[in-house]
Amino acid sequence: MAEVIKKATREGYGSGLIKLGKKYDDFIVMDADLAAATKSGAFKKEFPDRFYNCGIAEQNMMSIAAGVAATGKKVFASSFAMFAIGRAFEQIRNSIGYPHLNVKICATHAGISVGEDGATHQCNEDIALMRTIPGMVIINPADAVEAEKAVEAVYGFDGPSYIRLGRLAVPVIFDDDYKFEIGKAVTLKEGNDVTIIATGLMVAEALEAYEILKAEGINARIINMATIKPLDNEAVIKAAKETGVIVTAEEHSVVGGLGSAVADLVTNEYPVPVIKVAMQDAYGKSGPAATLLDEYGFRGKDIAAAAKRAIALKK
Repeated sequence: MAEVIKKATREGYGSGLIKLGKKYDDFIVMDADLAAATKSGAFKKEFPDRFYNCGIAEQNMMSIAAGVAATGKKVFASSFAMFAIGRAFEQIRNSIGYPHLNVKICATHAGISVGEDGATHQCNEDIALMRTIPGMVIINPADAVEAEKAVEAVYGFDGPSYIRLGRLAVPVIFDDDYKFEIGKAVTLKEGNDVTIIATGLMVAEALEAYEILKAEGINARIINMATIKPLDNEAVIKAAKETGVIVTAEEHSVVGGLGSAVADLVTNEYPVPVIKVAMQDAYGKSGPAATLLDEYGFRGKDIAAAAKRAIALKK
């Protein structure tokens, strides 16, 4: 069996910035004194004159990013998700979102997989917050390759965007030939008994669930929904019609994330049961990332169990 290669999606962000910087010179990168952790420091090393450390002042960083973007330049702004989104929401909403500026917010250390830093740093609310901003694109890459591709994709998008990145090394699913497109889901496994729509690190867990279910004679459709806004409505409705039930899987609050977006859509267009594997309206706690993923039910076996509950609703 081939060895599973693991890399954090934040690594893909760092390499993506460097590749982008070699092709284009009309953007700058900002960070809030966390460049080593967010991996934007890789860009700083290659292009020091296009990198700005704004210090531990995330609200100020977003305001500066808005000002620079208003002059016509594109800006990538980085920090931990809890600080970039939680602390600076007003500046993102009013100074970046409202005028629809070309600021690309790329926040790392999202979700409980931050681990030992604990509940204060484990941001499980960021997708919900960003979904409320009109015109904001939201991307949650499944692996480092997809993260790298997403960096160039948002560069080419005219308007604000949010790329959600993780600290934990996760399995690399895609190869360098993978084509990423904003708003397009990717079906990784075909099946007609149940659809599992996953995002971020939960995509690898959904693939584990597929194998568990397959061993029990259940054929699951696995969809990687990297873009949460705009959602791939066509893929979701097609799955609802063809499998009759949907399970969503995300390392985020059960409130306002991918599951909510999918449920909102099918309720209006083609009502089917939607079961959400997510953080059940709770704070995390300090501990090793792997232990927390086990404790809060973010594993393939948990997704498989949810899929079987969903299938039972069809009877």
